[in-house]
Amino acid sequence: MPDNYKNKKKLSILGLLVLLLMCNSTERSDGSSVIDLRPTSNFLKAATEGEFSAISYNIAGLPSIICSAKTPRAASIAAIGQRLESFDIVHVQEDFNYHSQLYDNDDVHNFRTETKGAIPFGDGLNTLSKFPISEVVRVKWNDCTGADCMTPKGFTYSRIQVALNVFIDFYNVHSNAYNTLHAASARRQNIRQLSEYIKKNSAGNAVILMGDLNGRYGFFFDNIHILSSENELEDAWITHKNDGKRPEALKIIPASNILNLTDSSETIDKIFFRSSPTIEIKATSYSFVNQLFNNNEGLPLSDHHPVSAQFSWRIKSMKAL
Repeated sequence: MPDNYKNKKKLSILGLLVLLLMCNSTERSDGSSVIDLRPTSNFLKAATEGEFSAISYNIAGLPSIICSAKTPRAASIAAIGQRLESFDIVHVQEDFNYHSQLYDNDDVHNFRTETKGAIPFGDGLNTLSKFPISEVVRVKWNDCTGADCMTPKGFTYSRIQVALNVFIDFYNVHSNAYNTLHAASARRQNIRQLSEYIKKNSAGNAVILMGDLNGRYGFFFDNIHILSSENELEDAWITHKNDGKRPEALKIIPASNILNLTDSSETIDKIFFRSSPTIEIKATSYSFVNQLFNNNEGLPLSDHHPVSAQFSWRIKSMKAL
C-alpha cells in the first residue's frame, strides 16, 4: 500500500469499526488451504535442474472507495488474473475484495492458496503456482500501526515442489506501510519477526522471498538489510540492476509515488533468494514490470508495478532427491 494520507485516514476510520472482529492469533497453520486444480494425468517428473519464472504484485484489491489505484478495481483485477498466466509462480498482496475476479480469470495455475477473505478477515496474501504448494502457514505481524491493523497483515510460508521431491521454501510478505517514525518502527519489528521465522523454519533450505516490504535500503529507519545479513538472502534487484551494491541509507522521507520508478530505482516490492547445501538457486534475470500490467489507456492496473525474476535451479547433492 503506497503512502497516501487520505486513504490512510479512510482506512483508519473503517478500521475502528472492525478491529473488534479481528483474530488475535499470531500464527495460523492451514493444512487444507491449497486449491488443487491439477488434471489427474499431470505428475511431476524427476529432474536435477530446471527453471521457472516468478512475480510479486500488490494488486490493490481494497474496496474502490478506499483504494488509491486509478482504474476500476473489478475489471482491473480480472485483467491482472489473465496476464499473470505468463508466470510460473505468483505472489499477490492486497487480494481482498475482488478475489474471485483474480482466480476466475486465471486458467493455468493449477495450485492456489485458498483466500482467507475480504477486509477485515483476510491478510490479502495468496499464491498461484504451476507447481504443487504445500505446508501453507499464515503469520500475522506482532506490530502494526494505524490502518495496517485492520487486517491480519503479515506473511505466508509455503513449500513449492518444482520437480519430484525438490522443494523450495517460499515467503509472501506484506509489511507495515508508511514512513512516519512510528510506522517505520513497526515495520522494523515486522522484518525482525520475519527474519527470526526464516531462521527457525527454513534452516538449511533453499528460499525465495517476494512481496511488498514497504521498506527500502535507502531509508535510514528501515532494516531490510537484515534479511541478507542474518538469512543469507540475495536481492535480485541489487544483483541485476544496482551493480551488486546496496543503496545508501538516508534520513530523507522517500518519494511516495512508486509508479514513477524505473528498474534502476529501488522499489518497496522486492525479490530475495538463497541456495541450500543441496539446491543451487540463481536469479538469471530481474524485471520491473511496468508495461505488461497497464490497461488499454496506458494506466497501471494497480497502485504498484510488479517485480519479476527468472530462476534456475540445480541439485548439488543427490541426497536432496
